[in-house]
Amino acid sequence: MALSTDQSTSNAVNGVVVAIAGLVIVYAISLSLGLPQHGTEMVVQHASHSEASSPTAEGHAHDDQDSDLHADANAEGAQEAGDLVSAAPPFWTVIPFVLLLGAVAILPLIPATEHWWESNLSRFKVAAVLSLATLLYYGWIHSSPVDGHWPYHYVVEPAAKGMNWGFIQAILGSAMVSEFVPFIVLLFSLYTISGGIRIGGDLRANPMTNASFMAAGGLLASFIGTTGAAMLLIRPLLETNKERRYVVHTVVFFIFIVCNCGGCLLPIGDPPLFLGYLEGVPFTWTLFALWKPWLLANGLLLAIYLVLDNLWYFRKETIADHYRDITHTTKLRFEGLGLNVPLLLGVVLAVALLDPTKTLPGTDSHPWMFSREVVQLLLVGIALQFGASAVRHKNAFNYHAIVEVAVLFFGIFICMQPALQILGEYGGKLGGMLGAEGGVLSNAHYFWITGGLSSVLDNAPTYLVFFKTAEATASSGLYVPGTHVEEPILIAISLGAVLMGAMTYIGNGPNFMVRAIAEKSGVKMPSFFGYVGYSVVFLLPVLWVVAWQNC
Repeated sequence: MALSTDQSTSNAVNGVVVAIAGLVIVYAISLSLGLPQHGTEMVVQHASHSEASSPTAEGHAHDDQDSDLHADANAEGAQEAGDLVSAAPPFWTVIPFVLLLGAVAILPLIPATEHWWESNLSRFKVAAVLSLATLLYYGWIHSSPVDGHWPYHYVVEPAAKGMNWGFIQAILGSAMVSEFVPFIVLLFSLYTISGGIRIGGDLRANPMTNASFMAAGGLLASFIGTTGAAMLLIRPLLETNKERRYVVHTVVFFIFIVCNCGGCLLPIGDPPLFLGYLEGVPFTWTLFALWKPWLLANGLLLAIYLVLDNLWYFRKETIADHYRDITHTTKLRFEGLGLNVPLLLGVVLAVALLDPTKTLPGTDSHPWMFSREVVQLLLVGIALQFGASAVRHKNAFNYHAIVEVAVLFFGIFICMQPALQILGEYGGKLGGMLGAEGGVLSNAHYFWITGGLSSVLDNAPTYLVFFKTAEATASSGLYVPGTHVEEPILIAISLGAVLMGAMTYIGNGPNFMVRAIAEKSGVKMPSFFGYVGYSVVFLLPVLWVVAWQNC
């Protein structure tokens, strides 16, 4: 059985390497045809025109050249954003999204569907059917103009008759190309490369040891991503705690800190901040603007964990458990650092530098479209081809967790498009709907609304919606450089999206992956609602303190 498993893992690794090589060859051919270069040229020209416009340039007319570029890049019927005004779909169109969230929350709890849902193929079938329902709505029922966001903002008008293919193309461009592809490539790169690093050993599983793992992960999360830090440290944390019976709370706090709250300091840390960087936020702004709330949130969570584990769970362990833990203690051993740490840094640099809307440092040239994703995949290929397979075997590395994230978020990104469009239309009116003074959302409103929706809508696109809302409603104030968003508001939006992504399993991609790895290690993780119970009791008070101090 072990040989069969090893062979299966080896075949999967080889298959991924071959697939990456194929994608690189296809990209090289597209470069020879000038396609990525043309894509970058369109993005740069549109960005240059937008910078010359007001903060609400999406509602102003564009020139004839932009119109021609739209026609080249998008389906027939795409119009200049100033010529048409998009309209959000009716509220009932969020039903597929609600059903998908319901499937994630409920199907694992029903005995008849529990094992069926464990298969990624089953998850994909549910996600695909509900995604198809959403696309069919846009193709056959929706009759108002629709916003597209790839390769830049444009508006598509309804087809004169028949299927609205332009709508479907706009939705798929926004959901898949603009949002899902960069999101999943980044997660996949960090997940796979970090899987080649082995931190072995079995330390004393006392509260301070576990808190030290979390503190290290909370710091690393901002520099190698929440996914990279989580994948690097969850396995040694589980190995250290394998002699303990009460481990669930430790994994939950690990998700709070390493998978979410630790990722505030750099755009590489968490997907919403990455999208902010793509929108013009300086790469180091988060480091200087968010380090105090980062320290406050993670410090409070670590303190709560230490008190909880010391006074309750650690004391509940039997004498036999403590004896077994002490007698099985070994020193930490590190493997795979020489190759994979530079590759992780390469991913960070790719994200920081290879943005088609920004020039390469010291030059006037813009990176080619999709070069960022191709470089990340190349780094993955190097890690798989030249890394030690024995290290991945010791880590019990496989692609199940990242595939689970991919199939579920494939459906989430498509099904939540109506919800995001509804939010986009009514976002500027939320202040009046909530009775805010003068109809203007306060910093605290931005924090709690962005955060609350990030818990269930995925925090990256939710961040983007409120980023755009803040731009559209901006008044004179201190803007974050490169944007038209006032700094206190962007701090509130950033903190809400990142910190409250920890409230549910679906708030952030690494949450799911850590849950899957823990359950494969024998830890019976809470259900969707059980996890939310932990969040309400332990995380919510910390969020209140952070909001009180910073919003």
